[in-house]
Amino acid sequence: MKIIILGAGQVGGTLAEQLASEQNDITVVDTDAAILRGLQDRLDIRTVEGPASLPSTLERAGAADAELIIAVTNSDEINIVACQVAHSVFNSPKKIARIRDQDYLNYHSRLFEEAHIPIDVIIGPEQLVTQNIKQLIVNPGALQVLDFADGRVQLVAVRAVAGGPIVGHQLKEIREHMPKVDTRVAAIFRQDRPLIPEGDTIVEAGDEVFFLADRKHIRNVMSELRRIDKDYRKVIVAGGGNIGSTLALALEDQYDVKIIEQNYQRCRTLSEKMKSALVLHGSAADPQLLRNENIETTDVFCALTNNDESNIMMSMLAKRMGAKKVITLITNPAYSELIGDEIDISISPQQITIGTLLTHVRKGDVSSVHSLRRGAAESLEIVARGDKKSSKVVGRRLDEIKLPAGVTIGAIVRGNDVIIAHGHVAVEHEDHVILFVTDKARIGEVEKLFNPGFGFFF
Repeated sequence: MKIIILGAGQVGGTLAEQLASEQNDITVVDTDAAILRGLQDRLDIRTVEGPASLPSTLERAGAADAELIIAVTNSDEINIVACQVAHSVFNSPKKIARIRDQDYLNYHSRLFEEAHIPIDVIIGPEQLVTQNIKQLIVNPGALQVLDFADGRVQLVAVRAVAGGPIVGHQLKEIREHMPKVDTRVAAIFRQDRPLIPEGDTIVEAGDEVFFLADRKHIRNVMSELRRIDKDYRKVIVAGGGNIGSTLALALEDQYDVKIIEQNYQRCRTLSEKMKSALVLHGSAADPQLLRNENIETTDVFCALTNNDESNIMMSMLAKRMGAKKVITLITNPAYSELIGDEIDISISPQQITIGTLLTHVRKGDVSSVHSLRRGAAESLEIVARGDKKSSKVVGRRLDEIKLPAGVTIGAIVRGNDVIIAHGHVAVEHEDHVILFVTDKARIGEVEKLFNPGFGFFF
């Protein structure tokens, strides 16, 4: 696929790296020649220096025959204009734009349509990150919670802890413990190495276990791997920017929420927006302020400022002073590798955004994509199409499908029914198949596997 990425920042650069490794024809556009040189030195891509919204720049980038334009510059306005130019001048078939300003998003349905501003897909990073963090708060003890099939199925990552009923035992014993709950362990990461689980795989303390289940059974399955944390009640949000304020608004009806913000004028604005959340003026790196706000009784401390170093230091301080769970926003991937035990969960806006972007890049009928473990693994929801003659998947039992190495099928959603993957289950036309891929190099093989042959017509 010929793809033009506008913006070589952290999202654009990481996306280019992922897509270039999958044999796509990638061109990256940016005004910073040094960043472009760095990308070109390590990736097999084209680069074009210039303002992304100018017709001449897009022409040099090859917009006339590009199949996809992805606008992820740091400016909403440049992203919007670039998509308009790509449509009006080059008749680009598909345009994706990252839009951050909530004002634009509030008028999404009236602004972003072909008759007005022709953008096919809008990506709002702040909303995606907020949803991700909220899921972690709603599901105490989870490392990651991802929705498939409109939330009917969830993929959950959890750290196995000594004392969990299944820890030290074979996976097949889960069914004996919970005869009325069906689940599938999609992958286990042990000391950062992936294991494809079998029934006789023994779960060890410290394993990072990814499992799929109907959302109503998530807590039951988690209880097999660790002691279930009590429901969270008290939440402190450090940083009242777009992400912090959106999260506080989403939580304040169900939780006791406090926001700590350094900018006094921003505090006044936030206090007018919030219904019940308490807005505090000050620094979350101030031990006395944290002490005054009873940090030792806080269930979750969320460090969500736009400064990685501040987020890390505030999180470490809050954890040492007694916060039970610490969630930290980290944009620099190099810092993510350095995180120790004092930070429970690090959130990467780039990886969350890239997962959503990949949904619209993957070949075949892909409903959703989630990037996992800082981009090392991926989970996809693919719609199976065809019949037994035209498809390598449809009409076949799961134990008859030749999956690439490192790929597992976790569940199938058929209409309103959630069917956990077992060997005897057969795939039908229009089933939503949820897969876990531990080796990103196998994505192309997965896409080919699900593409129906020429004999099938939609």
